Amino acid sequence: MDDDAEEARGAGALVVNDAGEYLLHLRDDIPGICDPGAWSLIGGNRDSGETSEETIRRELKEEAGLDLPDLVRFTVAESVGHDGLAKGRVQVFRAVWNGDAAALPVGEGIMFHWFAPDVVPRLRMSGWARAAIARDQGREPDEGG
Repeated sequence: MDDDAEEARGAGALVVNDAGEYLLHLRDDIPGICDPGAWSLIGGNRDSGETSEETIRRELKEEAGLDLPDLVRFTVAESVGHDGLAKGRVQVFRAVWNGDAAALPVGEGIMFHWFAPDVVPRLRMSGWARAAIARDQGREPDEGG
């Protein structure tokens, strides 16, 4: 197992469809949570004893009712908390899914939506999720990401 992945505090899912759009999750705008009111990837913190893969599979099920069998490790991103301080590393997995975002059950947050890559830069978004999308687009995060 990858040491970087197991040191990651959280896990996220970069879900893309065949049109090249990204499935994003609008987080609740409440104090005390990571990235309140921002668009992000589905994901969350690891529970004690979980691997990164177990974490993302649990989070996908809890937050969106999804079971994505083709998840693969993609990148590791740095998360910054609502207080501006570093929170830790996030192991990002990537998968393809072509479903209806609006039909997903919302277990946490507000809603899910597909976004084209050219729309992503205009969104209020968590930094680690923006970095993962930039890498998926073949850019480093500081190049407009």
